[in-house]
Amino acid sequence: MSSRPIYLDNAATTAMDPRVIEEMSSCLGADGDFANPSSASHVYGRQASARVERARAEVAALVNAAPEQILFTSGATEANNLALLGAARFHRNRARHIVTSRTEHPAVLDACRQLEREGCAVTYLKPGPSGIVEVEQVAAALRPDTLLVSLMHVNNEIGVIHDIGSIGRLCRERGVLFHVDAAQSAGKVPINVQSDAIDLLSLTAHKIHGPKGIGALCIRREPRLGLVPLQFGGGQERGLRSGTLPPHQIVGLGSAYRIARESMSVDIPRIAGLREQLWGAIADIPGVELNGDPVRRVAGILNVTVDGVEGEALLLALADLAVSSGSACASLHAEPSYVLRALGRSDRLAQSSLRLSLGRFTTPGEVKRAGSRIRAEIARLRAGEPSSGALPDVCDDPRYNAEVRRRLHALPAWGDIPDAPSVAKGRAGDREQGTEVAFALRIERDRVTEARFQAFGCPHVLAAASWVAEAALGLDCGQLAAWDWQEAARLLDVPPAKFGRLLTLQDAIRAAARNWSGTTRSTV
Repeated sequence: MSSRPIYLDNAATTAMDPRVIEEMSSCLGADGDFANPSSASHVYGRQASARVERARAEVAALVNAAPEQILFTSGATEANNLALLGAARFHRNRARHIVTSRTEHPAVLDACRQLEREGCAVTYLKPGPSGIVEVEQVAAALRPDTLLVSLMHVNNEIGVIHDIGSIGRLCRERGVLFHVDAAQSAGKVPINVQSDAIDLLSLTAHKIHGPKGIGALCIRREPRLGLVPLQFGGGQERGLRSGTLPPHQIVGLGSAYRIARESMSVDIPRIAGLREQLWGAIADIPGVELNGDPVRRVAGILNVTVDGVEGEALLLALADLAVSSGSACASLHAEPSYVLRALGRSDRLAQSSLRLSLGRFTTPGEVKRAGSRIRAEIARLRAGEPSSGALPDVCDDPRYNAEVRRRLHALPAWGDIPDAPSVAKGRAGDREQGTEVAFALRIERDRVTEARFQAFGCPHVLAAASWVAEAALGLDCGQLAAWDWQEAARLLDVPPAKFGRLLTLQDAIRAAARNWSGTTRSTV
């Protein structure tokens, strides 16, 4: 059995298919098609150009477009920006209103916020509890000055599928441009830019076992759709995206899309079956709920809320599984998922969620082991038991500084002290709300001689409680009562979004001080 974690984060990125790697390799060496495709004066350039155009046709074939509709970009983020900013700036004298949803990818949301700064009005639709924006909502939001509607095909966090065909045809009837972010759907859900009336379609390679750093924007051909370019230089890609084309990456994109088109009929039902196997392994756990519509969803994404378990602690406990708590683009931030909040989940529940995403190379054995591990760690964390007295080592996790990582590795001062006249205890927080801390202090000659803690919460809370227990040694009752959370926050680089959790530590240590002040002091 491999010692490497089981990879269940395919919605963030996928491993490249060996067939893609092989084709890309043929564009790298001196004996391959490595040349600048714009160098039409010699055979090397013409051969590289031919490979690029072949890949362009392969991308087009996946979405039923013409090759000339495909414009290569660095990925879906750039494609989204070019679609929204390019269209809005080109048509700025025609219309100044855009419709999107609250659950879009940050590349779309941030582009919309930029357009608001440029004078556009933006309507952000709120999906229902299913996570789906319905065509009726879009219809109600359209105005006489609406230029464009932008919606993702498949939500990157919860995997629900929007009815882009109905929405596209509505937009076409109303004379409104329709942009679709297909980063999570291309090669996984059928797309037809003609029958779905899609004017602009953002694509990427690395979500479908192709290389990172390459994507495309599919642009309606007739009638011609105007865009203002975002970068300037050599005039490549019909002047809309200047810069030397990378044949190896483009060939990788084309290869990944060709393989996806040829294998969709096999891959989709197989991956959907594995997803249902994984869901079946954990669905009966009390407090575990599926996020998003149970039917209208992509094969490979399973997003669940685990009530009564702190999300970060669960992720760390599942160190042998590569999973996430939401979008990879926001995984370094402490804030709850804005997608889950838009669905009506509380901050606490949003922070107690897991995204499990499967891909072409996920196996039934991996799914079985993952289900067992998730069940075991949920049970352990709900019982408030550290794993062998510690959380797994997170030495490579950039969310935590060296002091946090050291304490998570050993959890010094974890435990309790038996009740005695010289022992004061304080507790604060609520496990159901995501954070609970208890301190036990032995006080002799009015000073703390021993301190222990028990805590339920995120890694920063556990590390801070461990540090407070050690820092309390030698303090008197007045010093304990005056302790605040700010020093721990600075030492441990706790993000501002978690400051409220440190207040729980402050309340617990002050409660212990109050309880001691009301007892008979030891004279030992």
